[in-house]
Amino acid sequence: MPRLTRRTTLAAAAALAAAPAAAQAQAQAPAASPAATPPDRPLFGAKQWQLSNGLRVVLAENRRAPVVAQYLFYAAGGAEDPAGRSGVAHFLEHMMFKGSPNVANGEFSRRVAREGGNDNAFTSRDVTAYFQQVEASRLPLIMRMEADRFAAAIIPADQVESERNVVLEERRQRTDSSARARFQEAFRAALWGPQTWPGRPIIGWEDEIRAITRDDMAAFYDRFYAPHNATLVVSGAVDEATLRALAEEHYGRVPARPGAARDRARAPSAPHEARLVRREPTAREALLIQAWIAPSLTAGETRHALPLEVFAHLLGSGQGSRLHAALVETGLAVSAGASYDGEAAGETEFMVYAVPRRGVEPERLEAAVNATIATLLQDGPTEAEVARARRQLSSGALLALDGFGAAPRMLGGVLAIGLPAEVVEFWPARLRAVTRAQVTEAARAVLAAPRHTTGWLLPEAA
Repeated sequence: MPRLTRRTTLAAAAALAAAPAAAQAQAQAPAASPAATPPDRPLFGAKQWQLSNGLRVVLAENRRAPVVAQYLFYAAGGAEDPAGRSGVAHFLEHMMFKGSPNVANGEFSRRVAREGGNDNAFTSRDVTAYFQQVEASRLPLIMRMEADRFAAAIIPADQVESERNVVLEERRQRTDSSARARFQEAFRAALWGPQTWPGRPIIGWEDEIRAITRDDMAAFYDRFYAPHNATLVVSGAVDEATLRALAEEHYGRVPARPGAARDRARAPSAPHEARLVRREPTAREALLIQAWIAPSLTAGETRHALPLEVFAHLLGSGQGSRLHAALVETGLAVSAGASYDGEAAGETEFMVYAVPRRGVEPERLEAAVNATIATLLQDGPTEAEVARARRQLSSGALLALDGFGAAPRMLGGVLAIGLPAEVVEFWPARLRAVTRAQVTEAARAVLAAPRHTTGWLLPEAA
């Protein structure tokens, strides 16, 4: 499942914010004056408290519509899979829908659907989360059912094999059937190593999915699905007093129990492979990916995390970015971009990609990418580029306020990896404080270091 964090939640909104100004993207517009900057205030004004069993509860009240969203985050994802059993966290996510003492197999989703709501779950590298969206008066129903499987999921042994087939089919459809998806999976393994926690696929390697047992999933559940390792985030039309009473009534009954926190090996300090070239007969177009091992908000030089977000935006986020100007506008590539997400439990990566225009030699495109990055590292970005990146990113944050699922995803994502809610609540203010010098320093610290992997996906005839 895709990794869902503040940055990925805001990416689309930031793109929308930038779109009206696309025609002026190359203009060297000055930064907004301090007088035009709105006073700093939290994006969501969320309130949080803790139950006696250790469960953290967060409320982001929102009266725009008479609906609520409930998200339950566990601080364990694919990176917590035991050695040789990649895919356990994701497989368990599937099995959590197989019933609990008071909710029969499949009944959870059926009851939510009957109420006109929807529910689902996702597993990322760092978290597993279960969520529902319903009319506000039905909040007690979804809290009661979620608390029931939190306290005592059944994980029926007679359902394991049929669900294993579902997981394997999911892998076939999302990864094995796509040349690009297979390449991206192999690239991540080349960067980090195929058996390291950052290098394993969240869904798991096929042979390891086939080896997962019910005992593996039960052990993962017992180890990580404990109240002190979970965060409940509710957003929508509910007040604090009501939520406090409901949380105590339903989740307060989940017994506290010992459980393990994250205990990962240190991420590799150097790439597993410096270069990866894959030729695929089913690939329709070539793809270049370069990735550097990078710090995050929780590991390494954490002060570089926010400047790296700004750098990724000005380097490769749509029209007006350096890569678009150097590659797309010159006819070398049909698309190009950069990405970085500092909200990770441990080291992360800074990534650049480009799709060459048909007939452009891979060596020529790669040289152009490297030259663009080298120029930026040598001279640094302009003040106007940094200001534009800050404006577009913070505009995305404000637009995200209108998204119903934004608050719980953003808040739950940071809290579940050990970061404070202020990382989300005051992100625009922190972003405005990023300077050109900080962006230049962070870019040089990461992209000038020999800690990267270059990968090419090439059509068979290339």
